[in-house]
Amino acid sequence: MSTQHVSFQQASPNEQAVILIVDDVPENLGLLHESLDQAGYRVLVTTDGLSAIEIAHRCLPDMILLDGNMPHMDGFESCIQLKASPITQFIPVIFMTGLSETEHIVRGFQVGGVDYVTKPLNIEEVLARVKTHLAHAKLLQQQKQVIDATETAILALDVHGKIVWKTQKASDLLNQYLPELEGFEAGLKAWFSDLEHEKDSKKLTSCSYSTPSQQLQLLLLTPWETEPSVAKNYLIQIKTTTPALEMADILKYCPQLTQREAEVMHWLLLGKTNKDIAEILELSPRTVNKHLEHVFEKLCVENRTAAVAHINSLVQEFH
Repeated sequence: MSTQHVSFQQASPNEQAVILIVDDVPENLGLLHESLDQAGYRVLVTTDGLSAIEIAHRCLPDMILLDGNMPHMDGFESCIQLKASPITQFIPVIFMTGLSETEHIVRGFQVGGVDYVTKPLNIEEVLARVKTHLAHAKLLQQQKQVIDATETAILALDVHGKIVWKTQKASDLLNQYLPELEGFEAGLKAWFSDLEHEKDSKKLTSCSYSTPSQQLQLLLLTPWETEPSVAKNYLIQIKTTTPALEMADILKYCPQLTQREAEVMHWLLLGKTNKDIAEILELSPRTVNKHLEHVFEKLCVENRTAAVAHINSLVQEFH
């Protein structure tokens, strides 16, 4: 049975940030507890991942310092569960790991960590990183509250196109038209990948994602940066437009395409990945890629996002 110790400090008139430390080594707990306490934070400590999840749900700390390598449930599995819960998913997690454990550092980012510190711990570095990420998390929360009040459908995406948070209006919209988000999330990442490799990012400041009943227009509100910081977030507005184009409509607007190319383009407009399209049309992924190369060449565009934007612009011209 795991041991658990929770310690609270008396809150000052200025509300203190609450830090949860999770480590199975008592020496690390003691050092961090004392240092964070002296820096003015309220501190919670526990020695295992399972109790960390329970404490996080009960106390909602402002940040979690999490050891990656613990017995029973390690820090990575704990983080996965924290990020899967709507109650704790936005709590920033900083991993603590050994200096040479490169795979742990990579794994920490993969499961949702915002940063890492290496052992043996440099307390000044820990305090600096804690302060930075707390300020960033507070700014994000304030930003979301302001946008929520406008009742606008907004997504915040990280530099890789992963959803960081969404307003209530955006949640309602996605729940209404997208019973599952897997394809939509893949589309967002593909869009950001295109933006990253496009010399003139202004060409790709919008894209669309189609569902059987509605087409969602996605507008990039935050100026794109070629070398953003890891903590950079981009705001995306979602608007509803007309339903997705059928193959006959695509051929009407783009008569230079073959029937098969229009068919591939139809599924591309529906937000399907190349692999999805290959399975739907019973083609090899290589054949789908070849069809898309021909589409890009005929439409004078360089990628999927630009092709979708081009067809949408043609539709708007005709209407």
